[in-house]
Amino acid sequence: MKLSAPVHRLKRKAKLLSRQDDIPLHAALDRVAAGEGFATWSLLSAKLSAMPPAARLYPQLAPGDLVLVGARPGHGKTLFSLGLAIEAMKSGNRAAFFTLEYTEKDVAGRFRAIGSDIALFDGLFAFDSSDTISAGYIAEKLADAPRGTLAVVDYLQLLDQRRENPDLMTQIRALKAFAQEKGPILVFVSQIDRSYDSASKPCPDIADIRLPNPLDISLFSKACFLHDGEVRFQSVN
Repeated sequence: MKLSAPVHRLKRKAKLLSRQDDIPLHAALDRVAAGEGFATWSLLSAKLSAMPPAARLYPQLAPGDLVLVGARPGHGKTLFSLGLAIEAMKSGNRAAFFTLEYTEKDVAGRFRAIGSDIALFDGLFAFDSSDTISAGYIAEKLADAPRGTLAVVDYLQLLDQRRENPDLMTQIRALKAFAQEKGPILVFVSQIDRSYDSASKPCPDIADIRLPNPLDISLFSKACFLHDGEVRFQSVN
């Protein structure tokens, strides 16, 4: 399902249309939905709700995006990020997975866990578990990748583990410049601070990202957070 714009922009368009044409908001939403090929807004919403979360987010991504995916351990952030990689490959793009946490066998198992098979994407998917993963290493490996290649870094904080690497802020700035020049989509799986309390809010957000060292979160263009099956997309800027 490919929309002409993200849902929040379509809703904004409907609100503007409602004011301009002096019509009820529901009528404006239906008119916008008709432009997307749906008889009503409720049908468009139902179609979106039936899609896996990764399939809903992927059409909103663009070459050059830096995306944060955050959750506490065991809440599906790696599966979600691999889901984005699968959506990219279904669209004919390449995907890569940089990790110090998983083996290639582990990743194949996670493909199966989300109803896919890594063998279906032979030649499109690259797995990398080098001990030297850093911004420079990632940029080097993706230097010749076509625009729209989606690379998952599992996880953000691993870039900050080796003392010989530049600080995290410098690395993310370098990757942002690289992404804007070369056009990959870079997805960073992120740890959530232990202070996050689901009793106070049902899903973590940008304020809950675990950052041992300073990082300007506005360097990212989009963010997604998961907790107990709930998925929330959040604007960074």
